[in-house]
Amino acid sequence: MTPLSELQQLVHPLFHQHNINVYLKRDDLIHPIISGNKWRKLKYNLTHVKQHNHLRGVLSFGGSYSNHIHALAFACHQQNLPCVGVIRGEASYANNYTLTWARHWGMKLHFVDRKTYRRRHDDDFLQQLKHQYPNYFIVPEGGSNTLAINGVSEVIAELTEQLEFDTLLTPVGSGGTIAGLIAGDYTLNTLQHKLLGIVVLKGAQYLKAEIEQLLPSDVDHKHWQLLHQYHRGGYAKFSALDIARIVKFNHITGVNFEPVYSGKMVLALLDLLDQGYFSAGERIVLLHTGGLQGLGGLIERGILTATQWSVPCLEGQKKTP
Repeated sequence: MTPLSELQQLVHPLFHQHNINVYLKRDDLIHPIISGNKWRKLKYNLTHVKQHNHLRGVLSFGGSYSNHIHALAFACHQQNLPCVGVIRGEASYANNYTLTWARHWGMKLHFVDRKTYRRRHDDDFLQQLKHQYPNYFIVPEGGSNTLAINGVSEVIAELTEQLEFDTLLTPVGSGGTIAGLIAGDYTLNTLQHKLLGIVVLKGAQYLKAEIEQLLPSDVDHKHWQLLHQYHRGGYAKFSALDIARIVKFNHITGVNFEPVYSGKMVLALLDLLDQGYFSAGERIVLLHTGGLQGLGGLIERGILTATQWSVPCLEGQKKTP
């Protein structure tokens, strides 16, 4: 298999000090807009829709700054597919950084309050949406379903062509990415790899069961683990010290990591190094899952300062969408 994204060795004084080798799977460079795990998750979902003539478009769920909603809007725009985003929040959010672009690419926004949004897995609510948007293919929040697993599993196939490695780290939100990695590792019978998921949400012990439910029934992989202690306070939460450490790491390595997903993976790596978690000579791969568009919203809200971060250049970004 020809790798879809490059593998880059990262240089950092701490890696030399601890005698480890760290590599970065650059899924953030797959596409300037549909980058990282979103590209891989959407690949087979959109193929499914295009192959079934009775399906008119795609409907999915997300917050008002969702990476998934942003990527889905552009991907459907590229494929000439209608799409609907069921958005947690108020209609006034429609003009924020992320949703302005989603609307620009043709996504219809369907706003719901938090109580209603919590029903996104309930059959009766899904039936209401199917009645309102007939023949739309419903993709879960974050894009995590069986079709997504098939796309993400290809990361392992690519890595086996690029490097012999010991441990793979990935951020974990909805669980689809690590489920795909587990499935891919099992399918290729490369079970010597340790797969570590850095959970970015607080109190997300439910994720293990959800990941196991996403996996094919014949997958029996024991060498994966979720690490829950590195969420930094909860989803999209981080301290000034966290930001300073990520910015310093970005500067040293020359790679842009954002603080919601990939940056928490970086901080977990640094903390694990301090704890002596890794063996001398260990070969560690970090999966960069993209999500850099989220920097635009964080800067827009004044949570981050633009001088510290490089926001990816989106189509027509320098003009108002």
